[in-house]
Amino acid sequence: MIRIYKYGEIGDEAIFDRADGAQDVSEAVRAIVSDVRDNGDAAVAKYSLKFDGAAPDPFEATGAELDAAVASVEPEFIEVLKRAAANIEGFHRRQVRSGFVMSGRDGVVTGQRVLPIARVGLYIPGGTAGYPSSALMNCIPAKIAGVGEIVMATPPGDGGGIKNPYIIAAARAAGVDRVFKIGGAQAIAALAYGTQTIPAVDKIVGPGNAYVAEAKRQVYGKVGIDMIAGPSEILVVADAGCDAAAVAADMLSQAEHDARASAILITSSPELACEVSSELERQIGALPRAEIARASIDGRGKIIIVDSIERAIAVSNALAPEHLELCVDNPFDYLSLVENAGSVFLGKNCPEAVGDYFAGPNHTLPTSGTARFYSPLSVDDFIKKSSFTYYSRRALSCDADDIVRFAETEGLEAHALSVKRRVCPPGR
Repeated sequence: MIRIYKYGEIGDEAIFDRADGAQDVSEAVRAIVSDVRDNGDAAVAKYSLKFDGAAPDPFEATGAELDAAVASVEPEFIEVLKRAAANIEGFHRRQVRSGFVMSGRDGVVTGQRVLPIARVGLYIPGGTAGYPSSALMNCIPAKIAGVGEIVMATPPGDGGGIKNPYIIAAARAAGVDRVFKIGGAQAIAALAYGTQTIPAVDKIVGPGNAYVAEAKRQVYGKVGIDMIAGPSEILVVADAGCDAAAVAADMLSQAEHDARASAILITSSPELACEVSSELERQIGALPRAEIARASIDGRGKIIIVDSIERAIAVSNALAPEHLELCVDNPFDYLSLVENAGSVFLGKNCPEAVGDYFAGPNHTLPTSGTARFYSPLSVDDFIKKSSFTYYSRRALSCDADDIVRFAETEGLEAHALSVKRRVCPPGR
């Protein structure tokens, strides 16, 4: 059963249990990454057979396979995918950046170019749960950014075929260019270093288990990554007028992800706290993933009773949750108080699930308190910025003394000479 506390009975830092608790897989992953880097396709096949029970041949899904997978998906869900994709695209198009040119001083031109990343790899898991929504959320911003080629890796099914046709349908709706039937740390290593048949990418994005997360950590530097995601988490701030059954359902929407997920309620109503606790017990048993949800709620779930909604939001700011629900009347009155949160869901008719699938904002969010300095996945994650500078001879002469003084103050005489030789060449 979930634990109920009055605010102050435990410290803020203990409200979310962010000790990962996962087995240290760094050495196992290091061996896989090294093997794939050195041995390419042969290593990928070996680990695919070991961990997924199948070594696809070829790794890349054919057009016929993709067509058959999409054809197996009910048309009603295809239409849902299209509507969700339209919402996601509409939101992310507002994020597009433009470069700029400045020429304020005579003979000086500076500026910035915004360029898409050439090739991006998407990892879409297919383990205890497959996530077609992640295909939409990771591919659409990349497409909008103008990425040249979008490559998706997702684990194979029995016999090396397509495991989850819904993921393939989402990938097609989003515009993925190539699909590879590979999973786990071996997929991340293959995308980072390339193999005989799998292209190396410039950045890897997408969720995954502990092995995938560790592999992303280890290949970072060779390629870019989006973030190292920890267990999912939700913080619900609720007032006395909330429906306890709805609040409990919102908490369970994250608890069912993973036994290490955290679902927290902070409320100004002691009565609601007790009602939500009872509702959690009533609802958990009816869930298909009841065992996972039970482990999450009993192990990491908490209800905190505070004296005001303002206090609840102050606590939330200290915790920087991945998902924050403001289940209160007049939620826009409180939005300006929120400083740290991955994504905020406003009001009593906006469960976090609308953001997972449909509303438009990205569901790839910073976890484990990193919303203090990280942002949700966006078009910005699929671009790079390059600055440029032009100086005329006259402009360089005007600024030369200042530049030389800086260089000499730092003890970098060659820097200074590179300017001096242009404005006062030897022999003049």
